[in-house]
Amino acid sequence: MGKSKRRNIDMLNGPLPKKILLFAIPLALTSILQQLLNSADASIAGRFLGGSALAGIGGVSPISAMFVNLFVGLSIGANVVVAMRIGNGQMQRVGAAVHTAMALAVIVGLALMACGLLLAEWILDAVAMPADSYGDGLLYLRLFFGTVPFMTVYNFASAILRAHGDSRRPLYALAVAAVLNIGLNFLFAGPLGWGVAGIGVATIIACAACAALAVAFIMREDEPYRFHPRQLRITGPELREILRIGIPAGIQGAVFSLSNTVVQAAINSFGSAAIAGSAATLNFEYYTYFFVNAFAQTAVTFTSQNYAARNVERCRTVYRWCQLFGLASSLALGITFTALGRTALSIFTTDPVAWGFGMMRMWFIELLDWMTSLYDVPAGAMRGMGWSTLPAVVTIFGSCVLRIAFVA
Repeated sequence: MGKSKRRNIDMLNGPLPKKILLFAIPLALTSILQQLLNSADASIAGRFLGGSALAGIGGVSPISAMFVNLFVGLSIGANVVVAMRIGNGQMQRVGAAVHTAMALAVIVGLALMACGLLLAEWILDAVAMPADSYGDGLLYLRLFFGTVPFMTVYNFASAILRAHGDSRRPLYALAVAAVLNIGLNFLFAGPLGWGVAGIGVATIIACAACAALAVAFIMREDEPYRFHPRQLRITGPELREILRIGIPAGIQGAVFSLSNTVVQAAINSFGSAAIAGSAATLNFEYYTYFFVNAFAQTAVTFTSQNYAARNVERCRTVYRWCQLFGLASSLALGITFTALGRTALSIFTTDPVAWGFGMMRMWFIELLDWMTSLYDVPAGAMRGMGWSTLPAVVTIFGSCVLRIAFVA
């Protein structure tokens, strides 16, 4: 038995609760570490560079999240396609799916970076970035777009690993990146005095290291999961399936973040203190949601393999456990963070005015974040069966269109 097989979880046989937790918890920690790259940027900016730097970085966080959610959604397509090949025993087509997914990651990453750099100023104008934070926000946003190709490659490589039961090594890659990012942030923004530019450059270096590790992992996999750079090419049938599932998921994530951007524009109109308080609380909302998303992604992968293997009753059991765990974890975290209140917010800002805005967001959004599990986990189960458009439409209308209308 190869090393990669010993690391993988058998999704088709045996009791499910323990396996779901073993798969989902590294996923949640992976997302937390990925967000920690941004949280570290915001925390160091707020404490060492001042409120305008924090507002500049925090004010563009929904924009950066929109791009992240887009390629994370696309990577779900790769996850489902590889997992279904495994579930129905089509091992000869796994390699084609792996190399198509990685080729798509490179193309999408470079295209998104180019679009972001071209539209950076327009984006800041669209979210009404205050004048005192505009310069820092523009610089950080442009540097953020330099990370996009690396983050895209990382997410697609991670999706390939998760498709056959390995959710741990993506966590290891991000752990290295998070430590590297925090260390470089202190060095570049502190002794070297590079300010916001140093924070952005540190993030680029950390994301590049993260992507390199993820690619190294899939290059050392057993066949047919191993990635061979010389075989990087797009295969038509695999591309169509990845896009059929990934595009609706990516659009859903991007539109959801777009609705966050509309809300952010409204918050920006209240000034830097409101932006800083909102940005501080938003970090805790992300951490809570990451557990919901982890169980939704677990539902995707476990359902994909079992649905392809025609284990329909097991698919139902997967959904029930993922729903229970997602709801319980998000409710517990929402209560905990809200109870900590200003103690938690002080990690990111020491401004009492910002704390006031942050606490309002804690009570009205963070405390109710458990509700997201009631549509994200079912959507994950549906995508695992290859149905990606319907959950995207429902979520876009319910969580985005109605939300924007209400804000307006």
